[in-house]
Amino acid sequence: MDRIKEQVVELRSAGVGRRDFLKSAGKGIVCTAAGGALLAASPKNAAKVYQRTKEERLKQIASNSYAVNRLFKRRASSTRQATGPLKEKYGEITMLDFPQFTKDTYPGVTKMDLWSSLFGDFDDDSQFIQRVSGERIRFGDFDPSVTSSKQYLDKLAEKMVETGVMAVHISNNAPRNIADPDEEARREGIRVAKIWLDASKQIGVRSMRVNTGGPQILPQAEIRGGYPQDTEIVPYLKNAIESFKEMADYGEKVGVKVTIENHWGLAADPMNVRIIINEVNSPYCEASPDFCNWEHEYMLYHGLEALIPLATSMCHAKRWTRFPDVDIARCVRILNNANYQGDISLEYEAGGDPVEGTLKLMEDVVAALR
Repeated sequence: MDRIKEQVVELRSAGVGRRDFLKSAGKGIVCTAAGGALLAASPKNAAKVYQRTKEERLKQIASNSYAVNRLFKRRASSTRQATGPLKEKYGEITMLDFPQFTKDTYPGVTKMDLWSSLFGDFDDDSQFIQRVSGERIRFGDFDPSVTSSKQYLDKLAEKMVETGVMAVHISNNAPRNIADPDEEARREGIRVAKIWLDASKQIGVRSMRVNTGGPQILPQAEIRGGYPQDTEIVPYLKNAIESFKEMADYGEKVGVKVTIENHWGLAADPMNVRIIINEVNSPYCEASPDFCNWEHEYMLYHGLEALIPLATSMCHAKRWTRFPDVDIARCVRILNNANYQGDISLEYEAGGDPVEGTLKLMEDVVAALR
């Protein structure tokens, strides 16, 4: 006991507080499980225990297809074609090219986070949902349930095996209206999520984001009886909880976790994310926090601290034009302190060359990881 007190004094002198010391002790930094042997809990020895090689830290990193979406081939009618200078510099790619692109562009990275809107062969209309609008046919999201799409996914899986670069997460925008008061719209959103969970299983993905939906601007509380009360948000939360319970149950059957990112709608508030996950109460429903998707600057780090304990699969490391000065090292320290062991996707959105931006983001994240 006296030795532990001495260690507390040593750590305090090194700038480590009581709370951090107790956290460290709980994780085995101070005491080993076998025989209660004490380790000298100095910063020097802690580094020996936790500091991995760069190669080992890179194993936690995933490329992000959304970050470089301007390089991707789109439908001829799309306004989001690969742009001139970037296309000349890096070439135009498709999702089938992305495993090799990841291997060539981000040395040491062997994982990918794939954005749903980039799936599919845009020269094969059968792979996409088609809607008739007047005399025009409009093409919507990739439909992973049709035969041609399943064959496309098989090709993608083959590319991953060939390159040794595997998809671990899908950032999915296709399932919509998950918290919608319109029951028919909500049921359709769940149906779409399930066919994407099947697709995730087909290509070996471990987790898939589904947006909570809900109002873009959350309803505000009103003063009732001299105290604020928000009754408008409750039905949205109830619907989201029911939807995520059903999706998590299905995810458990296929072996794919359903994640909630602080993206927009209900999920813009980290408390709502925690409420949904805690109410669902399933190992197949968890958070996938994003460093920067917050409404204001005070959420940047405190929001991440609130969500990272609920994450085991994916976290988005981001630089974004809204918060260009985000402290990446501080964000990664939050992950380190939570002993986060999941993957970290590099979502660069701060302008300029997205490849160069992603490489710098990767450098900063890897340097801060322990």
